[in-house]
Amino acid sequence: MAPKVLIVLTSHDKLGDTGKKTGWYLPEFAHPYDAFTKAGFEITVASPAGGVAPLDPSSVEMFQDDSSVCFLNNNKSLWEKTEKLSTFLGKADNFDVLFYPGGHGPVFDLSFDEQSFQLINEFWSKGKIVSAVCHGPAVFVNVKLPNGEPFVKGKHVTGFSDLEEEQVKLDKVVPFLTEAGLKKEGGIFAKAEEPWGVKIVVDGKLITGQNPASAGPIGEAIVKAVTDA
Repeated sequence: MAPKVLIVLTSHDKLGDTGKKTGWYLPEFAHPYDAFTKAGFEITVASPAGGVAPLDPSSVEMFQDDSSVCFLNNNKSLWEKTEKLSTFLGKADNFDVLFYPGGHGPVFDLSFDEQSFQLINEFWSKGKIVSAVCHGPAVFVNVKLPNGEPFVKGKHVTGFSDLEEEQVKLDKVVPFLTEAGLKKEGGIFAKAEEPWGVKIVVDGKLITGQNPASAGPIGEAIVKAVTDA
């Protein structure tokens, strides 16, 4: 039976008060998608509101690699016809992996979404792989385990670094910084030696990646974790 991954995208498209658009980040879905499809995974896509999940236009401008362009041109139904996240509550047994791509959107909605918190807890309690890349790990910051402890407490994680956020000049725009948020909740945060370098952290069933450059590698790490299970 083919492994199944549930990918959760943001429904948020406003970049704070800047007047600019945001959403999910193109390579952070496109590059893992390549790894997943090559490995024969079945892919289901959800978002809080369902329907069209907004794609960050700046990511389309910035990433013109073959993988991103091919994905953009051939897979629009994946993000334009997402199912409501609530549909998947209580259905963790139907999947092998829960994966959150980044983009600034998730910091605004999924990081405060109680249904997302419940979904993460359900997958985790069932021993499924829980994963996220770039701003995606921000969705773990406010998650509490059933015993009240922060989900990330004592876990090794990575995500978009505070320095990277400062370099894109959005550290004063986001509701909180991903790195700082994960650390505040007790996460053991690691990052690449230089900003924008590849960094993947695997802590048991929790797999996180730092930034867009880590999107392909996290897809490969997830495939490996499923294959080795």
